[in-house]
This record gives sequence, structure tokens and C-alpha cells, in this order.
Amino acid sequence: MKKFTSIIFALTLMMFGVGAFGADWSKIRIGVEGAYPPFSSVTASGELEGFDIDIANALCDEMGAECELVQQDWDGIIPALLARKYDAIIASMSITEERKKKVAFTDKYYSTPAKFAQPKGAGNEITMEGLKGKTVGVQRATIHDNFVSGEFGDAVDIRRYGTQDEAYLDALSGRLDLLLADSVAMDEGFLSTEDGAGWEFVGPNFSNPEYFGPGAGIAVRKNSDELVEMFNTAIATILANGKYKEINDRYFKFNVYGE
Repeated sequence: MKKFTSIIFALTLMMFGVGAFGADWSKIRIGVEGAYPPFSSVTASGELEGFDIDIANALCDEMGAECELVQQDWDGIIPALLARKYDAIIASMSITEERKKKVAFTDKYYSTPAKFAQPKGAGNEITMEGLKGKTVGVQRATIHDNFVSGEFGDAVDIRRYGTQDEAYLDALSGRLDLLLADSVAMDEGFLSTEDGAGWEFVGPNFSNPEYFGPGAGIAVRKNSDELVEMFNTAIATILANGKYKEINDRYFKFNVYGE
């Protein structure tokens, strides 16, 4: 009987793998987008850079893990996580109830509001009546897409893009009346650049919890409780020891973590 039990236990290990009894997190594969400056982008030499990238490396260092960054288009970033292409997503992904149906999240690691932008002097009013008939560009399958669809969808023509840069290009070509995106990403990645000099923010900040959640978190597969706890501990540690501020100050003149 003892021998039979041992065989069953060995077969169970073979079937379910180490993950069922405690995963080896000495190497963590992290999905990143690479098309969302200043949070993530790719240099001319093909290197990933940005706030998300530096935060990912800092968290891996804190956890004593080797960090492997895997670039993935935004549209497929959650499906690729579920397909085990990587173990976690660090890609400015807001923690929302809809996403929590598919993945688990850590605590937030930053929080910034959304905002509209327009050509300078366009005089748009950010109301249902003021936006009636306007064309708004957003990145597809994002919280900003959900927000403009839910709040202004009956008034505006929404054009959706695979990346934020594609939306910027259409804005510059005159095909869009407004853009909606994360205020920091749009300021740093467009408005503050030479190309975006003819555009400006308009209207209030938006951070409605039902669309934007508490901020951006790290997504992992459900039932990855150990990995969530490791990331949460590492986030708290870099916030306390000054490493977060050091990374923050490379990219921003304010505290991107928020309240």
C-alpha cells in the first residue's frame, strides 16, 4: 500500500509539475509592451527602456530573480500571459474589475489620470454636447477606450489604434479632432515633443474608479498567490528604500505613484 501511494504521488508530480507545490521564481519572465513612452519604448538599437522597464528590473533585483523581458503587442498581452508566454505583465495595465475576471493583480505601482488633447485653439468642450460629431483617437482595448465608449460613445466617432503612436500619427495627419490617453504618457510621449507642439490638453482629469481602478498594477495568472506576494513586498520595499523615487525622477518631475 505504501509503495502504491508513493507511485501515485510521483505521478501527480509529473502531471502537475512543480508549480502545484511551489514554483521556482529564480527567473521571472515579464511581458512588456515597448510602445508606450515614457513607460516603455524601444531604442534605435533595439533595447527596451522606460519607467515600466526600470521598475520591472528593480523589482526582480529586490526579489533576487533573473528578469527576462518579453515584448508583446498590447492586443495580445493578456492572452499571451494566460498561454504562459511569460509569468507577469508590467505594462502600465490599470487594475479593473473586468480584467480581474481573467487575471490577478498586485498592489498598484503608479496612478495617473486620463485626459483629452486637441489641436491648440480648437475650443472643444468636454461634454456630450460639446463633443457631438467629433472624432476621438484612443488605443484599442484600453481603459481609455472603455471610458470614451461608456461616457461619450453616443456623441463621438471613436477611432481605435493598436498603439498610442499610431493614434498620434493620425492626429498629426488631421484625421482626429481629439485624443484621449493617460495624461503623463501623452504629455511626455507627444505634447512635449516637436511633433506634438501644435496640440494641447483640454478639459478635466479623469480617474473614474469604474473605468480606471486604483492605478496600474502587475498582472499575473490567477492562483499565483506566491508571486503576487513577492511583487507586493518588492513594491513596498523600493518605495521605502528610495529606489522607486530614483526611477521616478529619471522620467517625471512629480510623484507618479499618486496618493
